Amino acid sequence: MAERATVTFHTTPETKARLDRLAMITRRSKSFLTNTAVERYLAEEEAFVAAVEEGLAQAEAGQVVDHKQATGYLRSLTSPSPLPRPQAKS
Repeated sequence: MAERATVTFHTTPETKARLDRLAMITRRSKSFLTNTAVERYLAEEEAFVAAVEEGLAQAEAGQVVDHKQATGYLRSLTSPSPLPRPQAKS
C-alpha cells in the first residue's frame, strides 16, 4: 500500500452531509471521495497556474496581441463572418 498522510479540514454541516450521502450512494469511503476531489482540484489549479505563468512569460517576451486587434476579433465572433484570429507579435 502507498504511504499515506492525514489531513484535517473544517467544512459546513451541509457539505459534510453531502459527502456522507455521496459516500453512502456510491459505496465509497469519505476518505476516497475527499482524496479524489482534492486530487482533481489540485490538477485543475496547477494547470491554471502553469497557463498563467506561460502567458506571463509570453507577455514579458513581447508575444502579445494589440488590444484593438483583440477586441475587434472578439466582437466579430458574434457576426456572420468573424475575423481571423490575430497572431501575437514576436
